[in-house]
Amino acid sequence: MKFRPLHDRVVIRRLTSDERSAGGIIIPDTAQEKPSEGEVVAVGAGLRGEDGALVSMDVKPGDRVLFGKWSGTEVKLDGEDLLIMKESDIMCVFEKTKKSAKKKAA
Repeated sequence: MKFRPLHDRVVIRRLTSDERSAGGIIIPDTAQEKPSEGEVVAVGAGLRGEDGALVSMDVKPGDRVLFGKWSGTEVKLDGEDLLIMKESDIMCVFEKTKKSAKKKAA
């Protein structure tokens, strides 16, 4: 299904969390905390300013972001769990650095 969020809304796919603790203990799904980190899947066109001009979004599809623990509305689209939230609920965008790009290449 094709979809497009409206205005300043963003669709995010949560990144998977570790199923083991640092000591190697397996954590059951019911005890795991939902990660507050995800990947932007789709973005709306932006919000209209007071002058009526369109204010573009700061995030784009593919960005890795950090958002509030209770942010967004959980939805299921095409069997996939996603979050829809306002752009203002996003706290930061992780920038790709040259160092992390070299690690992925190795």
